[in-house]
Amino acid sequence: MLYRGFPSKLHHEGPHWVENGALFHIRIAIDREKERSLLTVFPLAQSLLNSAQFYEAKHRWYITLFLLMPDHLHALLSFASDESMSNVLGDWKHFQARKHGVIWQEGYFDHRLRDDERGEQLSAKMNYIRQTPVAAGLCTKAEDWRWIIARSA
Repeated sequence: MLYRGFPSKLHHEGPHWVENGALFHIRIAIDREKERSLLTVFPLAQSLLNSAQFYEAKHRWYITLFLLMPDHLHALLSFASDESMSNVLGDWKHFQARKHGVIWQEGYFDHRLRDDERGEQLSAKMNYIRQTPVAAGLCTKAEDWRWIIARSA
């Protein structure tokens, strides 16, 4: 179905020319009209982080950064070449909805980081994401935010 000449649903499949191990900035939000629970409340927050690490252990994705906010999450992830990003993220969201009753917004935001966004620009993006809880007034220093998985870029 088209809307103003564009597909009503965007496909999140990486094109064939995207290199294996490409890094994506992913943003997944709860459905704010239906969901009243916060992602940053224990034990849900810990379960979400544990699940993210489980997906990494099962080689569904590799985590560079995974940060929970009350109503959304930011992640810098790379995916195995034999699985689509849409399938992996859809499976993860579906599991969280079934296990914890999280009502997610349909879809997600993704941005593939180009090679020229690595190095200093990647560090700047990581710092920007880490500062999100500070900017929202949830903590005074990024280091104080506990709902994060961060690895060296």
